[in-house]
Amino acid sequence: MISGVILFGYFTTCVCADGVADVVLSCTLVDEGVGLGGMGAAFSRTPATLVFRDVPVAPDESLEMLTPFVPSSVPDPDLILFEAKVSSVEIPSADVLLHADCNEQEVLCEISRYTPHGSQEGSDPAYFMVSLNVEAAEFSTCLILQTVMAEKDPTTLVQKKLGLPLSQSGSLLTEVIFLVFSHIKSVSAPLRADVLLNCGFKQHEIPLSQEVAIEWRLQHRGKGHKVLEMRTRLDDAEGHTVVSAERRGSSMDAAQVVGEGNVSVTLSKLKVLDAGIYICTVRLGLFHAQQVIELHVVQLPNVSLSEEKLVLKTKSPQTLSCHCNKYYPLDAQMEWLSLSPTDTEPVVLPDQGSLSSHRQHGDGTYSLSSHLSVPPSVSPGTKITCRVSHPALDAPLSVSVVVQSPEADSYLWVLGFLIITVLFFYQVMR
Repeated sequence: MISGVILFGYFTTCVCADGVADVVLSCTLVDEGVGLGGMGAAFSRTPATLVFRDVPVAPDESLEMLTPFVPSSVPDPDLILFEAKVSSVEIPSADVLLHADCNEQEVLCEISRYTPHGSQEGSDPAYFMVSLNVEAAEFSTCLILQTVMAEKDPTTLVQKKLGLPLSQSGSLLTEVIFLVFSHIKSVSAPLRADVLLNCGFKQHEIPLSQEVAIEWRLQHRGKGHKVLEMRTRLDDAEGHTVVSAERRGSSMDAAQVVGEGNVSVTLSKLKVLDAGIYICTVRLGLFHAQQVIELHVVQLPNVSLSEEKLVLKTKSPQTLSCHCNKYYPLDAQMEWLSLSPTDTEPVVLPDQGSLSSHRQHGDGTYSLSSHLSVPPSVSPGTKITCRVSHPALDAPLSVSVVVQSPEADSYLWVLGFLIITVLFFYQVMR
């Protein structure tokens, strides 16, 4: 593990005596400014560091390689160092952060100012929104930090960019008060199946009488619409729950929303139009945060050949068709391969045949056909294969047919038929 040095997207950790650890993240502070000519918005990006204090460590966690994080003995008001207590609000799956550097996974961390609903910017305390994402891992969290007010004296340093008082160690003392998380970033599900889109929230010291509002929206091809909305109170899941479902077959469990902060949505009988970007928004009191999940709707293609048996003709070529039916999404590729009795490996045919145009069905799935002309010169015993590649397939799907020479018994049948015919006419003419 990396220790003693902070790198972008990576961290060090230190272990405390009671089985918790400090996680140090290299982040970016994003500030919205004024664009060129005073018009529009421009964003400045400043390096920042975020220290999570007291992250729980599993009892079987190996702690030998963890190195203590020690702040500078000389506080620097130019540095941006956030120190966040997480003991009151647990960050789900925080163990992913502990092992990201060992697994060579980049941690993306962005921090921006946050103004709660109904409050004025610059009021005390100050709030920040942190977006955490671990690449190549199912970890995504958006959390709200609230600054912890410290006693001021003439010697208190102020962070120059943010104008906020620093602790004696030179950090901005904060605590996590609200977060929205998801255990999945994207999910694939077959057409007409049911799928669960995971999303949840956690809060710190919010009255149970507070209303929580959850909204799921779908962004698809540049257009957005509401899927489902629920409003309920944390102390009563039945008497004060209002649900508005605009997508038939979408549902949430109000009891899990209240009891566990689980705002996952179930979509039943998936359609092609259900594919897209889903945005889970949770509003609780003055705060709100979001998670984004991408849903891929897939349908495996059904691949077949027009002929179960391909018998050579002596003079004219034969057409062999490969049909790829009822698949989604559109990206399907078809190719022909040939394996003669003298070859050890199949060869991709340079003449890939002619493709039909894509045909779209009423359920949104597609079909495609490829037609190959098989010349009479093909050697008997040659194996001709149609291979189909599609995003819904883990590996290409192949169907094959073996070229056969004219059956020997067919000549005997013709000869026998001629003999019987001659004998018949011989008997008639007698």
